[in-house]
Amino acid sequence: MLSTDFVTGAPNWLDLGSPDIPAAARFYGAVFGWSFESAGPEAGGYGFFQKDGRTVAAVGPLTHEGASPAWTVYFQTPDADATAKAVEQNGGTVRAEPFDVMEAGRMAQFTDPGGAEFAVWQPAAVKGLEKTSEPDALCWVELHAGDASATPAFYRSLFGWRSQGMEAPGMPYTVLSTADGDQEDASFGGLVQVQEGMEPLWVPYFHAEGADATVSRAAANGGSVVMPASDIPDVGRIAWLADPSGAPFAVLQPAPRSA
Repeated sequence: MLSTDFVTGAPNWLDLGSPDIPAAARFYGAVFGWSFESAGPEAGGYGFFQKDGRTVAAVGPLTHEGASPAWTVYFQTPDADATAKAVEQNGGTVRAEPFDVMEAGRMAQFTDPGGAEFAVWQPAAVKGLEKTSEPDALCWVELHAGDASATPAFYRSLFGWRSQGMEAPGMPYTVLSTADGDQEDASFGGLVQVQEGMEPLWVPYFHAEGADATVSRAAANGGSVVMPASDIPDVGRIAWLADPSGAPFAVLQPAPRSA
């Protein structure tokens, strides 16, 4: 389960690359009730999505020619430079070398060997997201991998992740956990083989108190329904959506916990 007590390898930041930040703010405001706060004129348009006064995600302009609108998941690292070296040594690609983000922290952007993009955040003044695993906040991340059998070893070399297989409807599913503590309690995401016709990618899941209502709000505000809401036994009700610019994301209405 995601928390804001970040440990090495845990998702600790999330941002959206968008061609139209005001439009993105309107869309996610309508869907999740998020507000937008600019990071200031020196940040080049970058800003924060907030819920109840706490940061749940961020958004910025597309920075590379030909880049597609997408969410990027960041993982906690104590040393972004060492992680960048490990990425290269284990068959990944460094897309953006480690650099300081003013006094906030240090980051780098990578592509794993299967083609999925991700990033790391080495905290300084900004520790990470301020709200997770609550309604309208990040609650899970999922990798649709180019090679589901080989990919866990790559991320294990970077973060020490543990993995455990389980059966999901129609496909094998691997649950990912950080290195320490109870494996189930430390789980934060999953991994599946990317489906034919899709590009490998990390997908953020946001907690929805009502998945169907969230889908309706997304569709009514210019988004598209990639996968209608459906029930996953012992997990909850899930839907895949895309915002008006085409960036995919998912929502999860968690199943009630058994007593």
